[in-house]
Parts: sequence; C-alpha cells; structure tokens
Amino acid sequence: MMAYSEDHIALAAEYALGTLDAEERAQVETMMSVDKDFTAMVSAWEQKLGALNQMVGSVEPRPEVWAKIRAAIGLLEQQAAIVLPEPEPFAAALESLGTASVATDTPRTSNGFDTSNVVELAASARRWRMIATAASAIAAVLVVMIGIGVSMPDLLPDSIRQKKVEVAETRTPPPAPKPSAQYVAVLQKEGGGPAFILTVDDATRNFTVRKVGASAEPGSSFELWLISDKLPKPRSLGVIGANDFTSRPVLASYDDDMVKSATYAVTVEQAGGSPDGNPHSTPILTGKLIETVPPPR
Repeated sequence: MMAYSEDHIALAAEYALGTLDAEERAQVETMMSVDKDFTAMVSAWEQKLGALNQMVGSVEPRPEVWAKIRAAIGLLEQQAAIVLPEPEPFAAALESLGTASVATDTPRTSNGFDTSNVVELAASARRWRMIATAASAIAAVLVVMIGIGVSMPDLLPDSIRQKKVEVAETRTPPPAPKPSAQYVAVLQKEGGGPAFILTVDDATRNFTVRKVGASAEPGSSFELWLISDKLPKPRSLGVIGANDFTSRPVLASYDDDMVKSATYAVTVEQAGGSPDGNPHSTPILTGKLIETVPPPR
C-alpha cells in the first residue's frame, strides 16, 4: 500500500465528512478512480465517522430549565386570579319590582286621579335601568377578558383561551447549480504510476494539477505544456507549484476541441520555469484528457 502524507489523509477524512467544495471533491474522486489504496482509505474514514452518529443519543432538558426561563421573564410567581363583578340576579330585580307593585296597589290618590299608569311607567323604567346596568357589566367583563387574552393569555382557562394559529412559512429552495462536465488526465511515465493528476472543468476551463507522487530536484521546477497539432510548438501552462494543488484559468484562451484532444506533458526546467517559453528538456510525463463526469442532459 502506498504511503500517504498527512495532507492525503486529511483530504480523505474531509471527503468522508462532506466538508470539501465541489472542486476538491472532484479531485478526490479522480484520485479514487486511479488509486485503489486511496479509495480504501476514504472508505475506512466513512466507516469510522459514520459510527459516531450512532453513538450520540438524545438529551432531555432538566425540569428546572423551564422554571429558570419563567423566572427570567417574570412569570415564576403565580399571579392572583382576577375576580369579576357578578351582575345583580334578575330574580332579585323581579322581586323588587313585585314589592313596588304591592306598595302602589291603590290605583287612585285622594284627589281622585288614576295613578296606575304612573306605577307601570316607574316599574318599566327601573326594569330598563337594571337591564342597561347588566349589559354594561357584561360589556366590561368582555373588555377585561379580551385584554387578559392579549396580554396574559396564561391566566385564562383552557376552554376560553384563544387558540394560537401558527402559519407555516414554506420557502422554495433555490435550484441547485447544474454540474459541468469534468475531464481528467493522469500524467505519468509509460508503465509507471501517476505523478500528477490534471483536472479540467468544461464550463470554466480552469485546470487543477494535483501532485501525487512527484517532487522536483533542488534548483529545478516542473513545467506543464499543452501539445497540439494545431499549434506550431508546445505552449507553456505554467510551473507546477510546490503545494499539493496548482490551479490556473489559462485554458480559457484555447479552443474547446484543442483542449480536449491535446497531449499534456511535464518537463524539468530550471527553477522558476523556462526563460523563453520553450521546453528545454524531453517530457518526462505525458497524459491525455478523458471524461469522468458527463455534461448534464
């Protein structure tokens, strides 16, 4: 099994966790397509990290948490119930009316006038005053109950408490971006293992070189070249950096067919690359692009 650096191991772990961006995931998947040992390492990380989710159980909050919340918002002490005034019973009102009728049973006064109409009008007036008083009391009770229902609904019984209507807001997620076609070239010696992996995004023409098993000698640099029969000479795509990844957008200036059909080569140049834009050594690594992710249909 190939010995991998700490960066390789971290890359496999982040892929299993799902924290890589689209470009980094494509690079990992490219390495997995050409390196079985790297694929096995990614699978091992997926098994290790997947088991952690099953080990975490749900945690119920303690009973005193709610009491602390109520204390913080001033609702811990039970508030005294509001005693509403009771309207005078109608039976008592009728009884008083009856007493008044008995007291005025004599229909005429000493001067001979009939007072029965006066008695009836007085009784009717008292009756309407009592009805108006009862209606005013009921209206006042309703106003108080409405105010309590708005400001302190917890004080009302469940049977008359206003039910809260929760409106669920539904948001339509934005459409996911369509993936573009991905092409990859394994740069290697004939019959040897991969030294670099070249990945090209078809939509942006950006390319990324992933260092797999190559290291430049002191005082020299690896330089990437595009070789095509449509060009009079090889075109430099720049020096491959010392980091694991080297990304550049220079392929955007080339024809699409040329990019896909060209041969990509790596030469050893002086430190910093070729001084005149021409290769000064025979290519030590070559490769051609193949499609790994097809374009969306």
